[in-house]
This record gives sequence, structure tokens and C-alpha cells, in this order.
Amino acid sequence: MIYAVHHRTRYAYGTPVDLGAHLLHLHPRSLPWQRIIRSTLTPSPVPSRMHGGTDCFGNKVCWMFVDTPHPTFEVSLEATVEVTSPPVPRPEDTAPWEQVSRAAFNGGEAGYVAAEFLFDSPMVTLVAEARAYAEKSFPARRPVLEGVLDLNARIRRDFAFRAGVTTVNTPVRQVLAQRAGVCQDFSHLMIAGLRGLGLPARYVSGYIRTKPPPGQTRRRGADQSHAWVACWLGAEHGWVDVDPTNGIIVAEEHVVLGWGRDYSDVSPICGVILGGGKHSVSVGVDLEPADLGNALASSEKSEL
Repeated sequence: MIYAVHHRTRYAYGTPVDLGAHLLHLHPRSLPWQRIIRSTLTPSPVPSRMHGGTDCFGNKVCWMFVDTPHPTFEVSLEATVEVTSPPVPRPEDTAPWEQVSRAAFNGGEAGYVAAEFLFDSPMVTLVAEARAYAEKSFPARRPVLEGVLDLNARIRRDFAFRAGVTTVNTPVRQVLAQRAGVCQDFSHLMIAGLRGLGLPARYVSGYIRTKPPPGQTRRRGADQSHAWVACWLGAEHGWVDVDPTNGIIVAEEHVVLGWGRDYSDVSPICGVILGGGKHSVSVGVDLEPADLGNALASSEKSEL
């Protein structure tokens, strides 16, 4: 599937900002199942300095510095991305979850890459309540992917998708108590539960298809940036991505921007400003099938 991605974020400040330094995680990430045909960021006002690179997780990032007074700051992403379904093993063919946990803690060649996703991170603390919720999906010797899929389905069933009842700083314990939130909350909850059991889990930022195929229901979380979870299944099978907001395995409906330990590692836009006072922010996202001929005619490029 080839998608056209349109993402626009606009900040409106109460008073002009004199200086702004921003870090952006908005370029889609190149992966074996995800080809970036085109990816262009357009900021306004035009930064005095702007350069790209990669962060410690291998995500593509862009740094922008604006040193002229500005009452608004806006960034638009236009991208064309080809996505295929990542390979997923049969759940019953994966190792018992206890074995995967031991491999991660032992590290070495098999588990060192996954080990950094085992522990507390700034926005995901390993609270006992999250572990207790997750462990119902992981009886002794259960194949790890069977447990992951069961937990993924339970979160979709037990929690209401409700915008406005949480913020970016809402802790996992509160999400568990109120049984409602958005994709970021459900991802943090699932990560906390998996890590509590010793299973490496990372936070994935991206987009989900805005308009569903004919006859299918619209996915939750399609209006803005989306988030989901990747769990390590052991050295043989690697990582699998699941979407607890929608209770599905990630396939062709998702476009990956990047991943980290939690939201704070891959926030689409973060930074520091001087001035501005109170501000408002608006975000608009569309991920729709692209015209095949026009997409393939585009030369492969990636611009800051």
C-alpha cells in the first residue's frame, strides 16, 4: 500500500516568541517493510538554522532554530510512503514468555538490543497495578506472542477511547483507575505491564489510516499522531508491533515515524522557547492511499 501523509502542527502564542529551538520526530522511518518515497518538512517562519540527523534509537530527527520574533510557529510534513505488512510468526511457535524474559535480562548477543526497553523510563514507571493487570494474560509457559495478543485485546475491550480525560503527563496508575484515555495512554499502560513481567517493550509513534476501506469501521486515533507498542519475542522472532487502541496487529494500515522508551523519546515536536506566554496548538493529520502512478513517478528523496 502506498500512502500520502499530510501532517500540520500550528502553535499560536499569546505574545511573540523571540527565540525558539525545536526537535522534530516527523520524518517517517525507513524499514524493511516501509519505503520512504518522499518526505518533506516545511516550517514557518523559516528557521535561521535547520539540520537533520538520527537519534540514539536510529530515528530520523530534525533540529530547527528560529531567532526572529514570531507570533505563530507551524510545521507541515508531506510524505509518500510504501508500506507492506511486517512478518509475524504464528503465536504458538513463539517461545514461552519466561524464556524471553530470561534472555532479555541475560543480555549478550541475543538480548542486548532489547534490554534497554526493560526498565523504568521518564513516562512509564513499573507500577504493581500494571503488572497485575498484564499477568492475567501470561500464565506459566504460555507462548509469548499469545500473551501479547491477549493483553492487546483486553486493553481494547476494557478501556474507553476518550479524548480530553488525560494529558501527555497522565501516569499509568491513573489510566488504570479511570479506564479511559487515548492511544498514548494505552501504549504506556501496555508497556508498563510487559516490562513489569520482564518483557522488553518499546513505544512506537506514527500514523494510522484516516479513511478505512469500504465496509470497515474507522480506526481509533486516526485524527492525530498515533501510538502503539512493539514487544520483543526473543532472538528468533525479534519484535512484533501491536495496537492496543484498536486491538490489532500492526500491518499495512500504520506508518512508523520512530520508536523509543515512551512518548518523551519520540514526541513529534518538542523544544524550548523564549517568550510566547499562553499558547494554543492545533494538529491535523491525514493518511490516505496515494495515486499509484503519481507516487511511483516521484523520485526518492528526503528533505529537511
